[in-house]
Amino acid sequence: MSMELRKTFQFEAAHLLPHLPESHKCRRLHGHSFKVEVAIEGPCDAALGWVMDYAEMGEAFRPIWEKLDHFYLNEIPGLQNPTSENIALWIWSQLQPRLPLLTEIVVAETCTARCIYRGPAAKANPR
Repeated sequence: MSMELRKTFQFEAAHLLPHLPESHKCRRLHGHSFKVEVAIEGPCDAALGWVMDYAEMGEAFRPIWEKLDHFYLNEIPGLQNPTSENIALWIWSQLQPRLPLLTEIVVAETCTARCIYRGPAAKANPR
């Protein structure tokens, strides 16, 4: 039996989008309370009754959170153009080696705007 787990994390950060026209509001320095949802999928262990301990998901995400929370995203290697899409890809690349069951990253920069990335593992294993 396969199950999906989701855990949400939050970080505060500043950024600007350098490739936009000077007149665009997102070209100016601003900040967000970003929310990141991490999804994994795998078999449910019959003895334990779970796919993975949520605490393990938190431990895997912690080093990423420490790089992002209360930082200027444009200064982080790989995030020089920190769109939600690029943040999702960057988080995937950092997290997937620690969470091989990773299937999806959701990055929300506001309560109404979010990006969903389903990486290569998710495409190889359709639901």
